[in-house]
Parts: sequence; C-alpha cells; structure tokens
Amino acid sequence: MIINLSDTNSLVGEWMSEIRDEVIQADRMRFRRNLERLGEVAAYEISKSLMYVDKEVETPLGSAHVQVLKHQPVIGTILRAGLAMHQGLVNYFDKADHAFISAYRKHNRDGSFEIRLEYVSCPPLDGKVLILSDPMLATGASLVKTIEHLGEFGKPAHIHIVTAIACTIGIEYVQRNADAHISIWAGDIDDELTAKGYIVPGLGDAGDLAFGEKVQQ
Repeated sequence: MIINLSDTNSLVGEWMSEIRDEVIQADRMRFRRNLERLGEVAAYEISKSLMYVDKEVETPLGSAHVQVLKHQPVIGTILRAGLAMHQGLVNYFDKADHAFISAYRKHNRDGSFEIRLEYVSCPPLDGKVLILSDPMLATGASLVKTIEHLGEFGKPAHIHIVTAIACTIGIEYVQRNADAHISIWAGDIDDELTAKGYIVPGLGDAGDLAFGEKVQQ
C-alpha cells in the first residue's frame, strides 16, 4: 500500500512547501519541526490500522469504556536524517520500543556508491508492527538492506515506512525486493532520480538541512 499524504488537501501541503523551499529550509529548526509534524500526521494515520481492545477506566463520576492499543508498535529510524521524523512518531506512540539503524552511502571514486550498515539497536520484532522513518526514499537500497538486517531480530507482522519524499523508482525497488508486508507513507512522491541517486525536484540532503553538513564518505 502506497499513501501519498499530499493527494488530499491538508496542512501537509503547507509543510511540504516549506520543506522543499530552498530559502525557508535554511532555518534548521523550522525544517526539523516540519519533518516532525509529518511524523506526527503519519503516526495518527497509521494508528487507524492497528488493533485495539476495550478498556474500562474510572472517571471522577463513574466508569467509561475506551479503545486502547492492543500492542505497541516498534518505532525505528535510519540515522541521522530520520531523527526528526522519529521524534514526531514518538510524540504519538510514546510507549513504543525503539530501533536505531546506521545506514549510509559509501561513495566510490567513480561516482557509484554502496550501502553500509554499521550499527543496529533493535528490540524483538516477531509479530510486531514496525514503523520505520527515513525522510528520503530515493533508490530504496538502504531501506531494503535495513529491512533485511532487521530480520535478524524477528519477522514483523507489518512494516510501515514513513518518508517526507519518495521516488517512484525507489518505491518499486522496495516493493520488489523487501520480503515483508509493507505500507509506504510519503509526504509527497516525485518521479525523477538522477544518476547519482538524488530525487528531483526533491528537497536536497535532509540530514544536512536538519543537522548541518558532513564530510562526504
């Protein structure tokens, strides 16, 4: 299932306009906050698909029956770019366990790159719902490799991928190569990918915009 949150008119369009705008995105705090907001909206929408149980609670004037989550999801993020969206997800799923994955592009002199994973911290995943945030779904290679590696911690019942901008090519790659039940929630979807694996028009480097430039590896 692919969900483009910009297909329906909402505040997501306002936030996406600021996230993409090269002038406004120079304000790092505003950029991070907009990614956080997208994470919050995605969390709310994903929450509608989860399982609930009836719970009776006592109020000062009597008792009430409410619906509460049957199981908490696991909230995961790909470091470092995913941290702002991760915070948005955690703002809503505040009782969830967390997973952190260090995945990055190792660039070669000929302009090609390979995906490196150097650190993973994850709770057991068997039968759990995993919500994984990464602001840019470009080629899809890092997400597929991350999902494969997380398989060592168990088989999730379902994986929700939350991203600010996804590329059609990357979405198709994930659908072909990830051995899991997956839903992709995107703030918007672009069709073009450059030879170096950057989304066009995209927004630039989400990690650098959120946290500052890094030495290219």
